[in-house]
Amino acid sequence: MSKIAHETRFDKMLLLKGDKMKEDTRKIEIMEAVNARNEEIAAKLNQLLSDKGVFTINVMGAPGAGKTTSLVNMIQRLDRKCFVIEGDIESDIDTKKLHALGIETVQINTGGACHLDSPLIEGSIRSFELEEGYLFIENIGNLVCPAEFAIGEHIKLLISSVTEGSDKPYKYPLAFEKADIILLNKTDLIEHIDFDEDSFLQGVRRLNPCAPVFRVSGKSGIGFKEVSEWIIKKASSCLNR
Repeated sequence: MSKIAHETRFDKMLLLKGDKMKEDTRKIEIMEAVNARNEEIAAKLNQLLSDKGVFTINVMGAPGAGKTTSLVNMIQRLDRKCFVIEGDIESDIDTKKLHALGIETVQINTGGACHLDSPLIEGSIRSFELEEGYLFIENIGNLVCPAEFAIGEHIKLLISSVTEGSDKPYKYPLAFEKADIILLNKTDLIEHIDFDEDSFLQGVRRLNPCAPVFRVSGKSGIGFKEVSEWIIKKASSCLNR
């Protein structure tokens, strides 16, 4: 290869690399703008919900952790009206279950997105005639993305089940780190599976020294009286009830 041809090829490589860097920079700028817009809407939502006396809970957990069953157990024990926004990639199976129990519920299907965001919540709450009470937002079944995005909530509630294994705080630290309250669900099965509760709690406490951890069973309802009492107290503190 001649010197001129080599230099020309090198120059083209530099141009391509420069174009790639510009493209990556543009993507970062777009994501930063999207995140900033999400945070702005989330703050406005939080203020609106606070003004209306609606204590809002972002419910996070992996698929099959027992999020909807836990919602029912909590709602049955709370002291004010409850509203629910159900987030799923597809289907309205859980919304139908909640409607059958007389719980006002709105369905969001993301069509593939792995988390809810504040613009989606902003649109959905218009379906309710909100009054003083509680709004549960059941996020997409996922232990990564939902923890990264504010959606107007007052607290994040994380549900982790013993059937998922005791390693989840170590593998998915952000969800445990950001949770204000953690439910260890399906504890009625703990004697029948290989679950190291001490290791689980040690992992949680390394990430989050303060969040209370409640042992619950969605099937029997054990533990949800204490969870609901904690939520009532937290709502009173946040909203000056």
